[in-house]
Amino acid sequence: MFRTLSPRRGSARLAGAIALLVATVALAGCAAPAADAADADCPAASVPLAMLTLAENPRTATGPSTACLASHAIEPVAADDAPDLPVTVTDAEGRAVEITDVSRILPVDISGTIAATVFGLGLGDAVVGRDSSTSFDGTEDLPVVTKSGHTLNAEAILELAPTVMLTDTSIGPKEVRQQLRDAGIAVVVVSSERRADTVADLVSEIAGALGVPGRGDALAERLDADVMAASAEVAEIAPAAASDRPRMLFLYVRGSANVYYIFGRDSGADSLIEAVGGIDVASEIGWEGMKPMTAEALVAAQPDVVVMMTEGLASVGGVDGLLERIPALQQTPAGEHRRVVDMADAEILSFGPRTAEVIRALARAVYAPASSATPAAAEVPAS
Repeated sequence: MFRTLSPRRGSARLAGAIALLVATVALAGCAAPAADAADADCPAASVPLAMLTLAENPRTATGPSTACLASHAIEPVAADDAPDLPVTVTDAEGRAVEITDVSRILPVDISGTIAATVFGLGLGDAVVGRDSSTSFDGTEDLPVVTKSGHTLNAEAILELAPTVMLTDTSIGPKEVRQQLRDAGIAVVVVSSERRADTVADLVSEIAGALGVPGRGDALAERLDADVMAASAEVAEIAPAAASDRPRMLFLYVRGSANVYYIFGRDSGADSLIEAVGGIDVASEIGWEGMKPMTAEALVAAQPDVVVMMTEGLASVGGVDGLLERIPALQQTPAGEHRRVVDMADAEILSFGPRTAEVIRALARAVYAPASSATPAAAEVPAS
């Protein structure tokens, strides 16, 4: 998190300092984001949670399902105040950065969250490029400035001549960021923490750096209200007793790179599981952050539901391939019931303007699996 030194700075919000998906995704050579799910594959994506036909018991439901967003568009905030520049911020790496021009913005990170936030602030028309995880409506024609999903391409960035670049430590290398600073680009490193309960913090950081703290306040308030509404809807359909709630585990997989990670406490995935009324079994067994999976941990956790990225599931050949590659999973209720929930890589942990809809989408797949029973990745051959 950083503080704005401008005399007209926005209200500050506290945030932690956990760098979500940095080492883990970089190790894997992150694959390109999955294509948007077709509406035909997710007929219930826009159905309110209260109107769905729920599984009799979310802990014993069988078969895979896919979580889909109802829309791939980012709704900009209604406020249209002009950027108040220049503004000086102290970024997440402790550097004082002066921003004098936001006419050419380059927002890049591992999840596309920063770009979604810039669009949510109503500054999408000023965005000149994107990372490979940014795939929401309106970004299709923007040039990609990352290689292998997480590596900055200095030449591609310099060709775009951005006046300000917003990024975080999930993408690098840091030497490229310094090269861009040396070329005269204002590079602002924002917090890398991504959690369902810190969305407003990131909005404030980005809005402050772009000189639109008023828009930031308006967007943060809207997103807070959206997340609260989504949480209330989930509470209406989730079991009240802890013993009845689905025991869930987030598994990050890249079969082609032989990478298998469990995301636990303070990884960000734990906050998403909690937001949908589940129990994060990785945290329950004391799993901290993101660490390589072990068979012992899987068996100890005994998940009812395994949550994965769609491309990760595809990389092992769907559920059958997953069970074949990880025999220990067959010793859990999730493996026995083939209970895997997948969601597009660029969406599932993209905490930002779409957080409330991500919560709703995952809740649909967990509590009403029949509404999305054919996962997009289930029949895709392993890469």
